[in-house]
Amino acid sequence: MPAYPADMIGIDRWVRWQLIDGRKVPLQVSGRYASSTDSGTWSSYREASRAKVGDGLGFVLDGDGFGCFDLDDVLVDGDLLPAARKFLDEHESWLVEISPSGKGLHVWVYADSQAGWVRDIDGIKVEFYTRGRYMTMTGVKFQQ
Repeated sequence: MPAYPADMIGIDRWVRWQLIDGRKVPLQVSGRYASSTDSGTWSSYREASRAKVGDGLGFVLDGDGFGCFDLDDVLVDGDLLPAARKFLDEHESWLVEISPSGKGLHVWVYADSQAGWVRDIDGIKVEFYTRGRYMTMTGVKFQQ
């Protein structure tokens, strides 16, 4: 089992996801579409991790303390871009996972609920979300 914190595993905000037409689409454990804003489509970690539908796990951000930075295209041939190294050094996180593409990072933090944003920071695209989104989970930790 990936080393996700107990408070994350202990809440029913898990989905599955599948790559469809180039998009990562959230799925219920039944295989039907899930929603990042409808809690009736989410499951427990146990149910989602045992389900076989889709390509992997996802976690829904619901504004209650979890936040995730999504850094795109910061790993080139497995090497971290200097701007991404600087970003990681400046942000205290409890988990950094390699994204499904193998080229990006998901940087997990505790954060108050706020509007999501997309910015260019030192030449890298950074997105940040705390609610109304789900994030793919790979279980592949980035070794800092």
